[in-house]
Order: sequence, then structure tokens, then C-alpha cells
Amino acid sequence: MESTMRAARFYKVGEPLAIERVPVPEVGVGEVLVRVKACGICGTDVHIARDGTIPPAKTPITLGHEIAGVIEEVGAGVEGWNVGDRVLVISSITCGTCYACRSGDERLCINARILGLHVDGGLAEYVKIPASCLTKLPDEVPFEQAAIIGDAVATPYHAIVTRGNLRLGETVAIFGCGGLGSHGILIARLAGASKIIAIDISDEILERSKELGADFTINSAKEKTSKRIREITEGKGVDLALEFVGTSATIDRAVRSIRKGGRAVIVGIGPEKIELVSPYVFVYCEDQVLGSFGSTREEIDRILELIKMGRLDLSRSISQVLELEQINEGLEKLEKKEGNPIRIVFRI
Repeated sequence: MESTMRAARFYKVGEPLAIERVPVPEVGVGEVLVRVKACGICGTDVHIARDGTIPPAKTPITLGHEIAGVIEEVGAGVEGWNVGDRVLVISSITCGTCYACRSGDERLCINARILGLHVDGGLAEYVKIPASCLTKLPDEVPFEQAAIIGDAVATPYHAIVTRGNLRLGETVAIFGCGGLGSHGILIARLAGASKIIAIDISDEILERSKELGADFTINSAKEKTSKRIREITEGKGVDLALEFVGTSATIDRAVRSIRKGGRAVIVGIGPEKIELVSPYVFVYCEDQVLGSFGSTREEIDRILELIKMGRLDLSRSISQVLELEQINEGLEKLEKKEGNPIRIVFRI
């Protein structure tokens, strides 16, 4: 193995990422070195590199947190993992000692470090990671699909199944049908939603949403969303609304779309403040507005099993596979939504 590797490095907002040769990370106690086979990019990467909405903890930094690969080296004290194992990398490095970690919800670790945000990520030939951040990857799951599971698939799974507590036969509205929302449609259908309503401002994305399993579509740029949802649900509103955009307008529409006692789960991230309905309406209707972030290892393992058994099909989820040297092209395509990509993945 060479002593250096290629990596996509971020220096400054608005500037192209630089493909550089940097030292291959040295593994320490409890760590492994993963040979990256595929790494996806998402809105977070765009916010870091293109508009500065999400600033990284340091610069330069290697971006990329959606990673799948093969173990190249195993550090001292690591048990249960071997060189050559196929793995999916969990992007959050947790401390294991804070109240959240001790209570069993490491997802909310107050000292968490995210790959590609706080420490060097997976848009490189190798990534160093604690062995605790790995989960086994079945042979049946291709690396390109595996790379996006930890974020693009597991995040809506957590929002719908865990936070939203979707029950068999309930109605669902999904606001924003890009990378997260598209998988939200697949998961809501798999989880037993009776009616799935897809809301977006792109007719092309809405047409794709129908193909993925949405029963109804609403172009919120052309028709009044709340009125149409009430028509579809016979005046009641939906049981569960999922918001994957992160603007105050879409959050407001999501909250107003739910029935009395319904749930609105907010996943989208943005700089705008959340403004809710009046306290009278909020209290009288017993609205539930919930935040949802990330996913758990157990949820990721469940998704892998669903794919392995043919219950969840991600064959359409990879809009394009590019080489690492095309990283800036990929970021531009995602930022401008060229071709309405679900996910762009880089072959490393």
C-alpha cells in the first residue's frame, strides 16, 4: 500500500474541491482503515462547499459521509473484524460517555464528530474510523447502494418508522421528494401507508414519485397544498407529514396538512426559523411537531436485511456514478438539481 492517497479537499466556500495526494491515515487502538469503494454526496456537502450554510470544524477537510468499502487494516484491540470484510461506515463518531450514549441513544451524542464535517471523510481512497462505526455489508448489497444507506435511506426510515411511528393503514404526506423524500416514499409504502401524497415543485420529480409508489402528487407551485390534501383525505388531513426541505414555508404546510392529533416530522435543515400555527390551534388539535435526525445502527441493519431479502429496491436510487476527479461536476449537478438526481455516488 502506498503512503499517500487521493482525496477531495475543501478549502473555501465557493471554490472547487481540490483533488490532492495526502498521507494515508494511520490507525490507532480500536480503529480500522477502510478502503473506500463508493461514497455518496448529499445536500450537506453542497451546504459546506457551495453556500457555506454548514461550516466544517476545520479546513482543509476531506468531505464525504456516505461510505461503503472494504477493511484494509485492523488496529490493536479490534475484535470481530478482519481485513477484507465488506462494511458500511456509520458517519457519526460518538464518545460513549455522555448521557445520550449511556442511555443507549448514541445518535444524540453531545460530543459526536461527523465524517466530512469534523474529521476527514470518505471522498478519498481510504478513511480511518473507530471499529464501533462499522456494520457488516451483505454480499447481496452493491457498494454504490450501500454507501447511501446510512443517510439517504436510514434518515427517512428513522423519521417515518421511529419518530413518526407510522401505523398500518395511515395516510402520509411527503414534502420534498428529492434524495430523502424519494426513499421516504419507498419506506412509507413498505411500512403500510394507505395513501401516500407526494408534494414538490417539480413535475418531473412528482412523476418519478408516482413511479416509486406515491398515490397522489401535488405541485405546490401550482395549486394550494392544504386544500388538495383535505380533498384527498376527505377533509381530515393526513396522519403523518414528513418535511424533507427545511424551509419555513414547507414546514408550515406540513404542519397544516395533518389531522387533529396528527404528527409532523421535520427532517429538512435550513437557516430559517420555524413558525407554527397559533397556540389555540396547536393546543386544541393536539398537534405533534417532531424533529428527526439521523438513524441508529439497528435501523441501518434492518434496512440492509430488507434489501438482502428483496423487500426494498434501491436499484433506481443511484442517479449517476462518477469518478473522484469529477467531484466538482457532481456537486454542481446536485446544487442545480440537474436531472433531478436522487443520489450521486463516486466510485473511488
